Amino acid sequence: MHSTQDRLWADYETHHRAGGNKVCHMVGIPLIIAGLLGLLAIPVTRVSSMPVEVSLLLLLVAGGAYLWLDVKLGLVMIAFSVLLYLGARMLSWPAALGLFLVGWVFQFIGHGVYEKRSPAFLDNLAHLLVGPLWVLNHFVPLKAQKLETDSLCAPFNLNPRRSLYNFKTKGNPFQLYPR
Repeated sequence: MHSTQDRLWADYETHHRAGGNKVCHMVGIPLIIAGLLGLLAIPVTRVSSMPVEVSLLLLLVAGGAYLWLDVKLGLVMIAFSVLLYLGARMLSWPAALGLFLVGWVFQFIGHGVYEKRSPAFLDNLAHLLVGPLWVLNHFVPLKAQKLETDSLCAPFNLNPRRSLYNFKTKGNPFQLYPR
């Protein structure tokens, strides 16, 4: 029996098979994370005279999810995220916003131009957490890449071959690139 984590990973992979889309994600996802952490570097409280920012709280929650998804990869992701956080918190808000927006442009180019398929998070918001681990795994390969996607996706009632065209016929407002 495959775990929930394996099924999420397999479903994410079905949305990211084209080489151009993979490259767009390798660039776009780190930009989105850096931009988001920079935008959320808003102090909400202090602990021993050190500010606790919204972005740090987000990292704590995401870190728990990363460990749940894959312990080894999660530990590496937490270390990478802390380094990214330390740099991103020094960004001005316009720079952070620019990184965030440029990162999303890369995502939509990847899916619209190369993959011709909707982003995985439109089916399942958990993929917003799976995506950064998937990118990290391409640089630090700790998780097997190839899983039998059709059988793993079946328990979630997911269609691993859903296209952007199918989303358009369902009236998806995020549909940017019709077939």
